[in-house]
Amino acid sequence: MRRLLRTPATTCRVLLLLITALLGACAPVVTRTVYRDPNMDFGAIQTVGVMPFQNLSRDSLAAERVRDVFINGLLSTGALYVVPVGEVARGVSRAEIQSPTAPSPEEVVKLSGLLKAQAIITGAVQEYGEVRSGPTSANLISVSVQMLEAQTGKVIWTASSTRGGIDAWDRLFGGGGRPMNDVTRAAVDDLIAKLFQ
Repeated sequence: MRRLLRTPATTCRVLLLLITALLGACAPVVTRTVYRDPNMDFGAIQTVGVMPFQNLSRDSLAAERVRDVFINGLLSTGALYVVPVGEVARGVSRAEIQSPTAPSPEEVVKLSGLLKAQAIITGAVQEYGEVRSGPTSANLISVSVQMLEAQTGKVIWTASSTRGGIDAWDRLFGGGGRPMNDVTRAAVDDLIAKLFQ
């Protein structure tokens, strides 16, 4: 081993391999969980209603913010018409849905009829905001969404995305991660890409 490390080029290669291995071990894990009902014709879905998201984070406004970014992301694709938030709220009231963040299949069928939508989307924000590890901090978001078919109320698509957090670069050199808006957009873009894949 000593003979190998005598040349500067070999020493640099060994150090580069060690650093690469360490950085790979410290990298955040990104899960890509997606479920698509193989019997569903997603091309038939043209109108969706997006329910209020469930908020499991510490930030009291996280669910509203993420829902707004998600709706704007869906609209920007041009592939779907998203029922306006006010109409969804009126439909929830008329259908007498007790828990808008987790409607029953019967409630989904009833609401879909009122909204004239082919699907209803629900979601949950698990993490939203700053995370710390020692002196380092960064923004993190973890969100999951599901699409429910209008005729049966059954789940036909689910996806989740986690973005941001403290990576190896932040641990080694400090930083602070990306702004919360950028992290949120990245997670929403990932979810929408999973919907249209």
